[in-house]
Amino acid sequence: MRLSCWVVLTYLAFGPALGHAQQTALVMLGTGTPNADPDRSGPAVAVVRAGRSYLIDAGPGVVRRAAAAAALHADSALQPRNLRTLFLTHLHSDHTVGLPDLILSAWTLERDVPLEVYGPPGTQAMVDHLLAAYAADIRNRIDGLEPANPTGYQVRVHEIAPGLIFEDGNVTVTAFAVPHGDWEVAFGYRFQSIDRSIVISGDTRASDTVVEACRGCDLLVHEVYSAERFRTRPPAWQAYHAKAHTSTTELADVASRAAPKQLLLYHQLFWGTTDEGLIVEIRAAGYKGPIRSAADLTRY
Repeated sequence: MRLSCWVVLTYLAFGPALGHAQQTALVMLGTGTPNADPDRSGPAVAVVRAGRSYLIDAGPGVVRRAAAAAALHADSALQPRNLRTLFLTHLHSDHTVGLPDLILSAWTLERDVPLEVYGPPGTQAMVDHLLAAYAADIRNRIDGLEPANPTGYQVRVHEIAPGLIFEDGNVTVTAFAVPHGDWEVAFGYRFQSIDRSIVISGDTRASDTVVEACRGCDLLVHEVYSAERFRTRPPAWQAYHAKAHTSTTELADVASRAAPKQLLLYHQLFWGTTDEGLIVEIRAAGYKGPIRSAADLTRY
C-alpha cells in the first residue's frame, strides 16, 4: 500500500506518524489572575503527551480543574492520581496557592508517588512550610482508619537555574529567566517533544528571552494586559503593571519577532475589555500571525 505524502513527510520529520494519544497537547487548566473571575480559575497549564502530564503553575482550584479537563477531553493523564510533575514559574501566591491542593488532594485521590516540583530558589522552603502546616492531616490519614499510602504526599523539590532542567522519553524542558516586577528570579519554560515546541512565558514584562526561547516555536503561550484599558488604571497600578507584565502593544512586538506558528493569550488582564478586544489591540499594533485568547479547559 502506497503511503500518502503527508505520512511520508511526517515519518521523515518525526519518525513514525503519531496517533492522537501520542501527540503533544496543551490544556489550559486556569487562565486567570488574582481577580476573582468565576469563569477563570487560577493560572495553571498542562502539557500532555503519551499518558503523562506536566503542569506549569498551580493556581487555586488546580486539581478540580485538572479533573474537569480529564473528563472533558477523555485524558487520564489529567486525573488527580496522575498529576506527578510541576514546574513553577515564580512564587507569587496566585501561581502557588494550589500547591497544597496538588500535594495533598492528589495524594488523597490515590497518587502513590512523590510529587516532583521544579521551581526557583525558595521553592523548597515553601514546600517545607506547607508540609509542616498540614502535618496533622498527613499523620491522621496515614495512622488513622482512612486508607492512605505513605508516599503520595511526599515532594521532591528541584530548585533550578536557566538551562535544560528536565528530560524524559516525552519532553525536554528548558527554563529561561524572565523579568517580573520585584521578583529576583522568575522563569518561562520551553517544552520540546518529537512533534511540537511549546513556550510558556509565565508572568513577565516584554522580554527578549521569550523571543529567543520561541524563535518560530509551534505555540507561544503569553500573558497580556490591555494597553487601552491600562490608561484607566490608578498611577500606582500603572507603575506596577508596566514593570511586571506585558501590554498588548508590547506583545505584538514580541510575537512578531518570535514568529510562533500560533500565539495564545493567557493570564489576561481585561479591565473591562474582552478576548476579542485584546486581539484587536494586538492586531492594531502590527502583529499579523495566528492568534487566539485562551479560556479555561480548552485544549490546543
